[in-house]
Amino acid sequence: MTNFLQRAALVTLSGAALAASLLSPAQAASPAADPALTWRSCAKTGGPLDQECADLSVPLDYGDPAGPHLTLAVSRLRGDHPEARRGTLAVIPGGPGGSGVQRLTQKGEALRKETKGVYDLVAFDPRGVGGSTRASCQLAPDDRRLVNLRPWPDADGGIAGNIARARRTAEDCARNGGAVLRSFSTANEVRDLDLLRRALGERKLSAWGTSYGTYVGAQYAQRFPGRTDRFVLDSSGDPDPSRVERGWLANLARGVDDRFPDFAAWAADPARGDLRLAERADGVRPLFLDLAATLDRAPKTSTTPGVPLTGNLLRQALQNALVEDAAFPQLARLVEEARDPAAVPVLPPALAAPLPDEDAAVMLGVLCNDVSWPTSMGEYRRAVAADRARHPLTAGMPVNVTPCSFWKDAPAQQPTRITDDGPSNVLMIQNLRDPAVPYSGALKMRAAFGDRARLVSVDHGGHGVYLANGNACGDRAVTRFLVTGERPRGDLYCGA
Repeated sequence: MTNFLQRAALVTLSGAALAASLLSPAQAASPAADPALTWRSCAKTGGPLDQECADLSVPLDYGDPAGPHLTLAVSRLRGDHPEARRGTLAVIPGGPGGSGVQRLTQKGEALRKETKGVYDLVAFDPRGVGGSTRASCQLAPDDRRLVNLRPWPDADGGIAGNIARARRTAEDCARNGGAVLRSFSTANEVRDLDLLRRALGERKLSAWGTSYGTYVGAQYAQRFPGRTDRFVLDSSGDPDPSRVERGWLANLARGVDDRFPDFAAWAADPARGDLRLAERADGVRPLFLDLAATLDRAPKTSTTPGVPLTGNLLRQALQNALVEDAAFPQLARLVEEARDPAAVPVLPPALAAPLPDEDAAVMLGVLCNDVSWPTSMGEYRRAVAADRARHPLTAGMPVNVTPCSFWKDAPAQQPTRITDDGPSNVLMIQNLRDPAVPYSGALKMRAAFGDRARLVSVDHGGHGVYLANGNACGDRAVTRFLVTGERPRGDLYCGA
């Protein structure tokens, strides 16, 4: 999913160094004892003045709770109406690799206001993220560029280069990531969330999970149904336990196709001035595809030394921009610069530089540790060829080979299947045109939960709904549920 691009880089340590410096068995608490949290003020720029932080010690391996431990960065905003306190609401970030502490800084004040201050709001940086214990694969800078971490095929559809990079990346992660990297998984994040519940002294948790965080929330609700209060899942993917992240990646092709018409309508509007790309919306798609094909054949020098604007980089820029309408102008400007022979394109910051190594490691770690991926290269070649023809905007990338096909460690635990067995206390909310987790996948999460869930469908494009796109109907439904426990009697549709 998304949100793995905006985290602060910390000092890089190899897996061995992390094990030596952070994983002393002496740090382990008794398995039967609830962990302790010592809170300190940690107001961050642009965030609430009363934000607090603490460190949570969690087992490296839950099968050995008295063994080595990791440290998770935790943050809290206390409710400002203690007389009406409902309990604790966990803010679960997206990713894999999103920062819960950063998410609370960005959304905490608005969430506290919306929920009338009846919750203490908490979040943590998952293993490998932000202020928590991190790991490194020690990848070469070029292998950490997003356009290479995402497996875009060659201009002719060949995947030989992807296979070589995937194998090399998996070998680097096996050599350098160590036990810390192997512990990055959804199953462990769910266990860590429950350990945080215990540390807070709560019998139950409420939660707001977004993007990948919906899968963490759904897994928590399935594994610990008696410990859930009110759960909101915002922008969900298909929970198919045989595919998980592989399915989410494949579904990007459908998501981009669903969302592109919104950009096309925007880019054909006469009000766009010099950013207007075509006179009619139906002219934007062929223009974009022709331009990408031109850049496949002849990449254009950009303002970033050594990083030309290629067809695949343009396609990745499109994928990034479809997440929110506010990014449309930057994409249109890049298209115009690519078309102008006299212009030198300015690459979006997320595509101009490599990801920090630790960010790449956690993203890959969770994807590859959660579920086994196919290993037949012939299967990938056939899938890429078919997907390129069916979904040219994504050119076969969503079904291509990744380092997970060469991962050295089998999943420690198979994903849990989401079922209708549990309390009816889940509210889902989803944009109809989500480029990252298409609506069709969310319908499968809805079906899996059965009567445990209700779905609020919002006629909007982009990724993220609650307190994100200004749809009053959708926001009201979520707020009412969190504050009063009232859900719609049936699934709800919210117009644009």
